[in-house]
Amino acid sequence: MNKSLVNTLTGVCLGLCCTFAGAAPGSAAKPNIVLLLMDNFGYGEVGVYGGGVLRGAPTPNIDSIAHQGFQLTNFNVEAECTPSRAALMTGRYGIRTRLRAEGEPRGIWYGITPWEVTLAEMLSDAGYSTGMFGKWHLGTGKNRYPTDQGFDEWYGIPNSSDQAFWPDSDSFQADAGVELTRVMTAKRGETPKKHELYGRAKRATIDREITDRAIDFIEREAKAGKPFFAYLPYTQTHEPVDAHPDFKGKTGNGSFADVLAQTDAYVGDVLATLEKLGVAENTIVIFSADNGREGIKRSFGFTGPWRGTMFSPYEGSLRVPFLIRYPGVIPAGQVSNDIVHIIDVFPTLANFAGGELPDDRMLDGVDQSDFFKGSAPKSARESMVIYIGNELFGAKWRNWKMLIKEIDEDSYAIMNMAYPSYYNLIVDPKEEEPEKFYLDDTWVDGPLWETVEAHQASLEKDAGTPDP
Repeated sequence: MNKSLVNTLTGVCLGLCCTFAGAAPGSAAKPNIVLLLMDNFGYGEVGVYGGGVLRGAPTPNIDSIAHQGFQLTNFNVEAECTPSRAALMTGRYGIRTRLRAEGEPRGIWYGITPWEVTLAEMLSDAGYSTGMFGKWHLGTGKNRYPTDQGFDEWYGIPNSSDQAFWPDSDSFQADAGVELTRVMTAKRGETPKKHELYGRAKRATIDREITDRAIDFIEREAKAGKPFFAYLPYTQTHEPVDAHPDFKGKTGNGSFADVLAQTDAYVGDVLATLEKLGVAENTIVIFSADNGREGIKRSFGFTGPWRGTMFSPYEGSLRVPFLIRYPGVIPAGQVSNDIVHIIDVFPTLANFAGGELPDDRMLDGVDQSDFFKGSAPKSARESMVIYIGNELFGAKWRNWKMLIKEIDEDSYAIMNMAYPSYYNLIVDPKEEEPEKFYLDDTWVDGPLWETVEAHQASLEKDAGTPDP
């Protein structure tokens, strides 16, 4: 059987047969986990990905995670915020979390139903304290906030930062039935509370507050001696990119560079806290993003060598930074261009943390712990599928991509292709010439179509997620 098909079916079946026990080898206790997730953050922003100084702001603190751990150059996410966050939290493709038992899938920004087992719930069941500080974007209303889905506490915003524009709009009509966003807090078992208006002033300061509250959580849990999961989904660099007053104008290179410098400083504060508390050696630190740079013309994000922006099937949308550090377990200084997907984070952390995977649903993620530890030479994944919204666009297999649909990058209109476009991402990394050398390599039809067909077959067998 083709290896890509084996990998795909393995991901589907993983949750039906696997549980993990014990802490990671080499660690005396369950590792703490700090997961830093950027919002609409391009591949080329961080120094180790070719950014940093080139982008007007060095990123030594973020870069240090790469130097002390593992850097992926082919880490893939979904094309939009909500599907990526759903995939991260569940280990399941975003489309699978939107499936209904009957009828069409739910809308792209629906989020997840309470039926889903989240990363926070899995870790909580494994004995972790769980805190979230930042943007949720996976559902609002009764039983749909972070503290309903496994987090012990939450400080942040329910949806996206573009809503911070509204309070300052001269056109906003208060009787439109649209509520202005407010910063929210919650504790497990309590009704979430709404606080300050999330306008432009609060937008500039909230990532500082996210960092401070996460540090307070880490200090409390470290003192209590309980393993912790601190999830920091920062609000930057989603529009509007407004720097904190302490960083505004600091680089002299514009607001985006100021925010990049600000973010690196905040990451440095978190890393310094782990060192000060003496828990850095037993803490997994991950730095990544939900999708590539913003697609609007006035935004300033950078996708490095890749074509496209978020909302597209191109690498500038799908490839983002991914750095992971776990001293003594993950060897330092590793770099790989093997495919890894955001759905793999759930089963990988389950292994490291001694957590159990749900056995009543299909999972798409595969455990990458051996790959990260260096005991497996290659990623446990060779292939993945590509969605925009509820539309299947194609697949990747090794260094090849097949798109059965493309998108007009000016209008975002979906273009159904008479025959697929094929890209060799080593030969043509910017996806400029579909079918370049394809006639020499038509054999790639086999693994690429097998990836698509195996995924489609798994959806046909999926009972869907129950409505709330």
